[in-house]
Amino acid sequence: MIEISQKSDRMIQGLNILFTGEGKGKTTSAMGTMFRAHGQGLIVGVIQFIKSPQRVYGEARTAEKLGIPFSSLGSGFVRTQKDQDDARQFALSAWEEARQWITSRRYDLLVLDEVTYLFHFKWLYVNDFISWIGQNKPPAMHLVMTGRYAPPELADFADLVTEMREVKHPFREQGIPAQLGVDF
Repeated sequence: MIEISQKSDRMIQGLNILFTGEGKGKTTSAMGTMFRAHGQGLIVGVIQFIKSPQRVYGEARTAEKLGIPFSSLGSGFVRTQKDQDDARQFALSAWEEARQWITSRRYDLLVLDEVTYLFHFKWLYVNDFISWIGQNKPPAMHLVMTGRYAPPELADFADLVTEMREVKHPFREQGIPAQLGVDF
């Protein structure tokens, strides 16, 4: 963990940060926060709950080059009941890994990308998650959580909440597909 000089008047207070909403930019914002923290010398890591390790995104490649632990542990995006059944076990395994990373006390900032889907699909109760985080997250650790459908309890728990709202999207407006380096 980063050490702050005795002369510093800054107090490290670990924040619980939530990026949610229907618009694009939740993971992008979390990665920007993570890369900023890394640039300031903080020890950072990422666990992705839905994205599959079979599809490597640009942020994972960059993290690898920088030596940042980055685990995509999901089975892929969940669109059908069959997808949901398959994804549940992967997501719960990712939660177990996240708990180990948190209790290791190794990280100054940890991103839990797409964690809100666990609550949306009722794979994990949000109050159990909040209680566990409250009891086990180191006080100086920043926890960045992302995903659509964040329950109100999670928003109340978070210190900072940003809701992404789509105003305009190139696919819907012009049929432009996801773009390399912008969307993945």
